[in-house]
Amino acid sequence: MHLHKYEKIWLIFGISSLVVFLCVLGYGAFWKGTHPQSHGVTIDPNNVEAYEAFKPENLGLTKVDDNRYIVNIVASAFNYDLGKDENGTAVRTIRIPKGSTVLFQLTTKDVVHGFNVAGTNVNMMVEPGYISSYEAVMNKPGEYTVVCNEYCGVGHHMMYATVEVYE
Repeated sequence: MHLHKYEKIWLIFGISSLVVFLCVLGYGAFWKGTHPQSHGVTIDPNNVEAYEAFKPENLGLTKVDDNRYIVNIVASAFNYDLGKDENGTAVRTIRIPKGSTVLFQLTTKDVVHGFNVAGTNVNMMVEPGYISSYEAVMNKPGEYTVVCNEYCGVGHHMMYATVEVYE
């Protein structure tokens, strides 16, 4: 079988690219220990209140240590449930001090939702039956809008909240 000069060049290029890709993947997986998230925490979507973090009194911002916080949120039917204030009014804003490490923990009762803090690298898919979590350091002061970036129904555009990082 006779191969044309350009066929040989493209075959060498393609096989070399594949070898480089597999080497990079192997280096990341075996040497660095990187792996996809496969240890998802499951939860009963019909009874999320049974899980300690998602009881109504534990929703919203909780201080864990100096500059360490946990934010527990339940997403449902066009709403992020961040808990209630002392007057019983639904909270729509999370206030976090600048430089804090924040662990966002979310679950949902109904359909797939998204959780994106616009302007940061916080971006998750929230699925029924699972707890999604993401840890981020909030270094830049400002007001950030939280949006659902997975279409969840006709009221999808009304699903938002605010994260305020203050000095």
